[in-house]
This record gives sequence, structure tokens and C-alpha cells, in this order.
Amino acid sequence: MVSVRSAGKVLLDRLFVHGTVVAADQVTPRMRRVAISAPDLAWTPGQHIRVVVDGLLTRRTYSIWDYDGSSLELYVLDHGDGPGARWAREVRQDQEVAIRKPEGSLVTRPAPYHLFAGDETAAVAFGPMLRALGDVPAYGVIEAGTPSDRLPVDLTWRFREGAPAASSATLVRAVRELELPDEPGVAYVAGEARTVQAVRSHLVSERGWPRRSVVTKPFWTPGKTGME
Repeated sequence: MVSVRSAGKVLLDRLFVHGTVVAADQVTPRMRRVAISAPDLAWTPGQHIRVVVDGLLTRRTYSIWDYDGSSLELYVLDHGDGPGARWAREVRQDQEVAIRKPEGSLVTRPAPYHLFAGDETAAVAFGPMLRALGDVPAYGVIEAGTPSDRLPVDLTWRFREGAPAASSATLVRAVRELELPDEPGVAYVAGEARTVQAVRSHLVSERGWPRRSVVTKPFWTPGKTGME
């Protein structure tokens, strides 16, 4: 008779890739870098992975900051005492970890220029997307709590300095102030769900962008888990 533990391991082996943590350190006071050895994965900048953080059923989704073909880097924002935050704080070098292969639709599309708007949870996805653009023009704003949350992402940064991240008027106002070309490009809007909707509404209603030109990705909203 197959035990529950054995059945769980079989399922884990089928659905997940097994990697090894090769580094874990802080990149900002609230952001931890976790590098995982995982060779030969297919990744498009902007995509994410799912990580088993506490038993087979407890998984968290993290954007990939970089992947060199042998190891991938996650930048994990510490936003409380949930299982994902605890995992990122406690994980150590040489620890084994189970991950899903990279996936997700938050990737760049062909366009004359690109617009990025989001909070600190979006910065990790935006960084590699921008690096992959080459010479194609890009505009955008990232909103974060304080200057200490800033990552090396070449966009305009704005800081809430104590204001709530949910339904943020700061990000919408910053996008409204951007000087953009007359014709729409493609926009990537990610972060807190209600703020994402407000930015999209501005682009569609005030700037006249087609809805299909605004790619949205709500990563979180207060009181709800499991968003990605």
C-alpha cells in the first residue's frame, strides 16, 4: 500500500523541478535574493515560477529577476509573516527546493514603444523585461514604499512614504504626468489590483489607448491570497 507521503513525493516529482539554493542574501531591507540552481529551463523575461514553500499544497509565485541557463534569481519582497516571507527569510544555501517551470503572460509584445507602471512587487518582473528590449524606447513609473526599496530598474521612481499601497493615487498621478508619444504603444501595468485597474482606466479613458494595448497583472490586493 502506497503511503500518503510516498504518493505526495511522486506527485511532486511529476509536477515540479527540483533545484538547489546556491545563494540567499538581502538586496534591500525588504527584498531578499534567492538564487536556485535549475539548469535548462525555458524563460521569457517577465515570467514567474511557483515555489513550494511549506509542504506540497503551500506554494508562492515569484517573478524571476534573472536566469543564466543554469541558475535563476528570485527577488522576494518581505511583506509580513506569511509562509512565503518566512521561506525567503529562512532558506539557506544547499537547501533543496521544488519549483514549477517558468510561466506567465506578462512578457513584452512588439510595439513602437513600451510603458511600464507598477509598485515594488512589479519591479522584479519589469527589470528583465526592460533589459531585453534593447534600443526600443521605454517609459514608466515604479512606486515603492521608500527609497530603500529601490531596485536597479531604469524607470522613474516615486515613493509613498507611509501612504497606503492599495488604491494608490500616487502611481496614477505619476503615470498621468508622463509625456508619451501621441500614438499608443503597449503598456504593462502590475501590482496591487485596484491600483492596476485605476492606471488602466486612465490609459483607456483619458489617453484613448485601446484596451488590448494595456497588459495588466494584479499581483496582490489586501485580504486576498493566491493572486499572480
